[in-house]
Amino acid sequence: QVQLVESGGGSVQAGGSLRLSCAASVKVFHIYIMAWYRQAPGKERELVGSITGDGTTKLADSVKGRFTISRDNDHKEIYLQMNSLKPEDTGVYFCNLGTINWGQGTQVTVSS
Repeated sequence: QVQLVESGGGSVQAGGSLRLSCAASVKVFHIYIMAWYRQAPGKERELVGSITGDGTTKLADSVKGRFTISRDNDHKEIYLQMNSLKPEDTGVYFCNLGTINWGQGTQVTVSS
């Protein structure tokens, strides 16, 4: 059974930075496209960005230039480096593996 565990969330002021991590418990990791999603209160879950097994990334327009996705296939982890955070980045951030597996989420709160 696949398990995804996110960590690194917290509360920061606007302009600050956070780094989220997601550890995956799967036999083979590098074959999967991994992604970060977020869900703000009262809103639908939205895609933040994705990363292929070889490290090709895509980011939502709203976070381009501020967020970076990376992965470590040896340690079966992905990361979301978030810089220049804005209040509208507030939400629960979820890790996704292969489109159908989800972590429990980690809260990010950005205050103005």
